[in-house]
Amino acid sequence: MVAIIETGGKQYKVAEGDIIYAEKLNVAEGDDIKFTSVLAVFEDDKIKFGTPYVTGVNVSGKILKNGKNKKITVFKFKAKKNYRKKIGHRQPYTKIQINTVAVV
Repeated sequence: MVAIIETGGKQYKVAEGDIIYAEKLNVAEGDDIKFTSVLAVFEDDKIKFGTPYVTGVNVSGKILKNGKNKKITVFKFKAKKNYRKKIGHRQPYTKIQINTVAVV
């Protein structure tokens, strides 16, 4: 069974046992999490789409890690104006393992 969930303003296609890297969630490592915003569910031959969300579907997972991605460098400059600005950014993420995708 496969589901499409929404978290952090992004959509993820998940199945049991998948590991996803989502936008940072305010949940401690080792805690369980339930996703209530399920957009679609794909069972063998059945497809169920929500308007906007599907009811009666449980997607749960476990928080494995809260961390930051590799640093990216942002360099801004304007030609002939002696303007240069170099900054870096590390996007925070939450690593989640999907435990169950079940229709209730």
